[in-house]
Amino acid sequence: MTWNEVFEQIRSKQYAKELNAFLDEEYRKYTIYPPREMMFNAFKYTPLEEVKVVIFGQDPYHEKGQAMGLSFSVPDTIDVPPSLKNIYKEIELEYSAQFKNRGGDLTYLAKQGVLLLNSVLTVREHSPLSHNIKEYELFMQDIISVLNSLDQPIVFLLWGGNAKKLSKYLTNKNHLILTATHPSPLGANHGGWFNCNHFRKTNEFLVKNGLKPINWLK
Repeated sequence: MTWNEVFEQIRSKQYAKELNAFLDEEYRKYTIYPPREMMFNAFKYTPLEEVKVVIFGQDPYHEKGQAMGLSFSVPDTIDVPPSLKNIYKEIELEYSAQFKNRGGDLTYLAKQGVLLLNSVLTVREHSPLSHNIKEYELFMQDIISVLNSLDQPIVFLLWGGNAKKLSKYLTNKNHLILTATHPSPLGANHGGWFNCNHFRKTNEFLVKNGLKPINWLK
């Protein structure tokens, strides 16, 4: 199965038609991020059969030039956001190493099989969670159902309360689920993020299952 086949099945559902109509209107009336041609970048860069790791974000960054269709990721020309800084810090802690390039573009992970997925794929400028609607919830349930059905070993990294709620849909014994506090300063600075060892544990699981580990450091 491919993402195109998945989307072909979804396209005929009523919620998908309503979501598409909603987005047509929103992009026409307002400034929406990311640009529409980038909203499916997570699926574009990480083919379904190559998914090894899934990281769920909430909704896209809502200021100009930030959102690029990959959760937690921003173009290298944009300052690294606080949550991503804490992700980088944790990777450096686990591997006792430093990033050579601390830009915020995570495409290098997406191309290694890390599906960087936001629960909501679009947002109105300056308005976080403005597209947090039922249709996106139904879309995400369908995507998670497909991922859950795959026999290939996958690690799900669920960070923060919203992401942890998705664990009820993840029942496949071939998969590993790791949970932690959200890496935002609000969550991470109160414990539960640093020294979670999610990146090492992910690679140990992948190697144990005969897969190439993720090169987290760029």
